[in-house]
Amino acid sequence: MVDFAKLKANSGKKSLEALTAELTKISGGQFDNSKDDRLWYPNVDKAGNGYAVIRFLPAPGEEDMPFVRTFSHGFKGPTGSWLIENCSTTIGHKCPVCEANSELWNSGIEADKKIARERKRKLTFISNVLVITDQQNPENEGKVFLFKYGKKVFDKLNEAMNPQFADEDAMNPFDLWSGANFKLKIRNVDGYRNYDKSEFANAGPLSNDDSEMETTWKKAYSLQEFLAPTNFKSYDELKGKLVKVLASGSAAAARASAVVDEDDAPWNEAPAPKLKAAAPPKFDEDEDDESMEFFKKLAQ
Repeated sequence: MVDFAKLKANSGKKSLEALTAELTKISGGQFDNSKDDRLWYPNVDKAGNGYAVIRFLPAPGEEDMPFVRTFSHGFKGPTGSWLIENCSTTIGHKCPVCEANSELWNSGIEADKKIARERKRKLTFISNVLVITDQQNPENEGKVFLFKYGKKVFDKLNEAMNPQFADEDAMNPFDLWSGANFKLKIRNVDGYRNYDKSEFANAGPLSNDDSEMETTWKKAYSLQEFLAPTNFKSYDELKGKLVKVLASGSAAAARASAVVDEDDAPWNEAPAPKLKAAAPPKFDEDEDDESMEFFKKLAQ
């Protein structure tokens, strides 16, 4: 177990360098959390707007990174059934859904590309946060939760660590001493949740009392558990689910069942709440930019 004194000693430049290296590595899923009360969700009002203040926490225990990156799939097939599963590319394994999407994308047919977009993998990050202000649910304030967020919020973290302008200092938003509170501002833009207005407050320690910060940090949950192989169906299980959702005997199912040449599969590169019978929530359309870049690379 990493002790608090070591965490404090590594605060600042050293921890920021490690984070920046990880960001460089990953640049260029949904999990069954329907009953996971460790997860915090920012709520919105009737107009679709919301506000909360959170503090991203350092990596828990002996884990190296304060976030994990996951991928998932969620779409409705022609049978009316949903496929909502963790994507095994999260842990560097082949995924039959992604393989079928690759075939659709590379067909050169615009209708096929539209289907691939609908079935693309969704990028999600998970971190520990301390909820400081929660207008919709004030009972959450002062508690540590797991927070799942998309590319837009992650971009804010990345920008804090890699500022674009000379008059801006790099800041580690996960640091207890030199980090900063994050003001999460949610707007309803054309029916989608939008986080563009979110921003960091001025940098400073979470508390002037180290013992208080240590108590908060020790409440953080493991992140690596989300990458455990038990969270992912085997290739054959996922392929069977895909064929069933697409309806056996249909042209789409035939494509999904087709054997993909391993040389053409995208998994030769370095590894990089289950919902009820209802459509997944709509997020900002730009949240999935990474996924579409993924398919564009495959097409080249």
